[in-house]
Amino acid sequence: MDDIDDTAMRPRISMPGSLSFEDTIIRARFPAAVSDSPEAPAPPLSIYGFKLSGSDVVIILDRPAFVGRNPAPPRVPGGLSPRLVRVVSPRSEVSSSHVEIRQLGATVVVTDLKSTNGSVVVMPGQEARPLRSGESIVVTPGSLVDIGDGNVIEIMPLHQVD
Repeated sequence: MDDIDDTAMRPRISMPGSLSFEDTIIRARFPAAVSDSPEAPAPPLSIYGFKLSGSDVVIILDRPAFVGRNPAPPRVPGGLSPRLVRVVSPRSEVSSSHVEIRQLGATVVVTDLKSTNGSVVVMPGQEARPLRSGESIVVTPGSLVDIGDGNVIEIMPLHQVD
């Protein structure tokens, strides 16, 4: 009997100016790393930030941030290790790892990390919206995330990093 290779190979077809699935993912995750022209320098990366109530320090979202009373990195590491941001919670309303804030492409996503007392998001011009345990939401600059015990996170507008 002849050995027959039964692997079907499909040619990668793309229309001029269109992006493959892989290119789309790379552009979404690393917009400054992809350029349409090999001679053009990559534009500066635009990133969001956030600050905690009572502080003027802006924490840049150059990597995910875990905010909580005693935040810990995820048990299964993946990608960049998160920035751990500790807040004071005298009444223990804030969970150890309460919320994750990360930039995905040109958006900011806030995820409740199955906190005990929940999180409330208020986007500009909208009503307060409680997050369910484990729920994620895309937020806009100016959004406020109340995680309890007077700890409110404000999502800040884009910053350009050269």
